[in-house]
Amino acid sequence: MNLQDKDLLSVQEVRNLLREATAAQKELSTFSQEKIDTICKAIADAAYNERVKLAKMAREETGFGIWEDKVVKNSFASKVVWENIKDIKSVGIINEDKVRRVTDVAVPVGVVAGLIPSTNPTSTVIYKALISIKAGNSIVFSPHPNALKAILETIEIIRNAAVAAGCPAGAISCMTVPTIQGTSELMKNDLTNLILATGGSAMVKAAYSSGTPAIGVGPGNGPAFIEKSANIPMAVKRIMDSKTFDNGTICASEQSVVVEEVSKAAVVAEFKKNGAYFLSIEEAAKLEKFIMRANGTMNPQIVGKSVQDIATLTGLSVPTGTRVLIAEETRVGDKVPYSREKLAPILAFYTTKNWEEACELSIDILNHEGAGHTLCLHTEDENVVREFGLRKPVSRLLVNAPGALGGIGAATNMMPALTLGCGAVGGSSTSDNIGPENLFNIRRVAYGVRELEELRGEDAYLVEGKTTASTNTSVKSEDVLINTIVDAILAKL
Repeated sequence: MNLQDKDLLSVQEVRNLLREATAAQKELSTFSQEKIDTICKAIADAAYNERVKLAKMAREETGFGIWEDKVVKNSFASKVVWENIKDIKSVGIINEDKVRRVTDVAVPVGVVAGLIPSTNPTSTVIYKALISIKAGNSIVFSPHPNALKAILETIEIIRNAAVAAGCPAGAISCMTVPTIQGTSELMKNDLTNLILATGGSAMVKAAYSSGTPAIGVGPGNGPAFIEKSANIPMAVKRIMDSKTFDNGTICASEQSVVVEEVSKAAVVAEFKKNGAYFLSIEEAAKLEKFIMRANGTMNPQIVGKSVQDIATLTGLSVPTGTRVLIAEETRVGDKVPYSREKLAPILAFYTTKNWEEACELSIDILNHEGAGHTLCLHTEDENVVREFGLRKPVSRLLVNAPGALGGIGAATNMMPALTLGCGAVGGSSTSDNIGPENLFNIRRVAYGVRELEELRGEDAYLVEGKTTASTNTSVKSEDVLINTIVDAILAKL
């Protein structure tokens, strides 16, 4: 079978899935909140029960990350997400204000197109299925070809559980012949109502260019600033925990560390104590060539790989037990690989004179890549937190927290999510951690409470033809009468 035939098969499959998803969603839209929640709980329970199996499948198929950490991701996407969204009203009347006489009704968006990356394949499927069904939508997945088996197995598990709980079978489905043309059809087809895009920049851009409403995620490139008042051992621990978690495949993980001169020695010593290896100038130059491809995109050969794998690939010799590779850097730019996003246990290390300079450097890094995403700040100074909060072009400013687990809401009290909006500055339609409330519209039923006469108020005299030399809207009715009398007297003189 040639490529052209595969493309046609993929496009036809998408059209069939969308028709089934549309019919299923019409049925879902009639379900009560209780029935929707029963289905969602069944999905969460089934995914949680198979979390280990799915984690191992994802690691084996993609070669990315650490399967034990993927177990945590699957647990997060199922159990933690469900515990946090289960009490959200997402069906029918969700709010009724009897004083203001306004009622809010949740209206599902319809059919969601769920784009799934290879870095977090099984966990992202679980999470997107949960929040979509919770909001009364059906979802059709477009899987990354490099994680197809793991994704299809995840969908089979959660779909069987959902159907057993009363969900229409077509409400959760997936392309089995993934092609660029098929995914394009999924995004552009009139039966698709919303795109939920998680993946590379090109895919997210395509989603926003499709003509279909989309919620997408831009690249992460979060700096971590260790301010001089910080608890340095805890700051370093959190950064190391985050950057080594699943070999750095979560986009909210730290990509660079910024320190002040006064605390540099202590920070470097603590990183070394925790298994970080600082590259020499020659070693850094050697690794730098493997971070980005010639077209300026991240090299997939390093994504989700261990330090040992990266060392073998690049010909580096690093000490046994090394957890993270660190290169000192002074430059920032599109052609400076260490200042870019690196979904691997690699960090850039910058030194500044003070926190004000660190603030400007962080903004520079983010404006080149990662604007709207995440920044980590380690400090005990609330004034520094305030200044960073007011000025940084990010949607998540994480204080004294690990970037990867803090950004997704596991180590913080933000909405647990595996799709992190970057706001307008990052080319995204929202800055939220995406949850069910981003996947339904609100129909507002509002009673009239004022008549036209009341709205005219003190301007009523204008309608009555009693215009005066003064058109000041703050003129009181008594003043209008006096002015009218004066005008009449003056007219007779």
